[in-house]
Amino acid sequence: MSSYGCFFMPGTVNLLIPSFLEYLQFEKRYSAHTVKSYATDLHQLDDFLQIKYGSPEVEQLTAPILRSWLAVLKGDGMEARSINRKISAVKSFFRFHRKKGNTAGNPASALKVMKTGKRLPSFLKEEQTGELIEGRSGTESWKGMTSQLILEILYNTGLRVSELVDLKERHVDEHQHQIKVLGKGNKERIIPLKKELLEQMVAYRQAKLVEFEAPDRECLLVNARGRKLNVKYVYREVTGLLKDLKQVTKKSPHVMRHTFATQLINNGADLNAIKELLGHASLAATQVYTHNTIEKLKDIHKKAHPKA
Repeated sequence: MSSYGCFFMPGTVNLLIPSFLEYLQFEKRYSAHTVKSYATDLHQLDDFLQIKYGSPEVEQLTAPILRSWLAVLKGDGMEARSINRKISAVKSFFRFHRKKGNTAGNPASALKVMKTGKRLPSFLKEEQTGELIEGRSGTESWKGMTSQLILEILYNTGLRVSELVDLKERHVDEHQHQIKVLGKGNKERIIPLKKELLEQMVAYRQAKLVEFEAPDRECLLVNARGRKLNVKYVYREVTGLLKDLKQVTKKSPHVMRHTFATQLINNGADLNAIKELLGHASLAATQVYTHNTIEKLKDIHKKAHPKA
């Protein structure tokens, strides 16, 4: 029986972590990667409390105790952005357990996030994208075919990695030239496909039946054993393909999502439309891409205006 929903007597952070993670997984429908990040942050807090304070119960925790943990993290050189993520995890943890009646207060509510510098998304220029994708065409091994399709889908749809590995065969609509994506918070969105990409996806699906005796028929993309891909596989493949692009500072699959959005906005796409395609909850998350357009305009102005 799931522990979530059962009554808990007040306990240590460690004892109360599992029910919170179940809530994130089954009610909030967070990805496995996100749930793992929350678990890591909370277990780090618990380790600190064990060493420094002898595993106090949550009722004994205060804002100064939590701040002492954050001070240690800062003293160890952790970036403000990473510390803020941990603050967010701890706040969510206490809000959940206060609502469930497992703690009377929320000492994390007094924690203030740290100021961070504005981090701009890393993306590929159009010529780099062509070089990366077109330079890999014609790969014949199953691993090569899969890597090629991963790149094409990420670049042409802006999917998150978790959405990519969960993309179902039945969600590829050949008649409407679109895919249905299940994103964060279990929200569905529709993304149009260009004809060439749709043909690649259909050909890959058919080739899967020839290559394997009993492949995974639910998810579109599979590994060399015919099994569903995992997030680590995609990270490893895409990072390896990006390693030779020296002008790209960050090497991860998310670079392709940023590239998708940046190239759309640079070519005149409406910001609200990009928001819907990316599955952002608010326009504020999408507006970061406008900075790249502004920088491009500044560069054009500097080179072309006689008084610049």
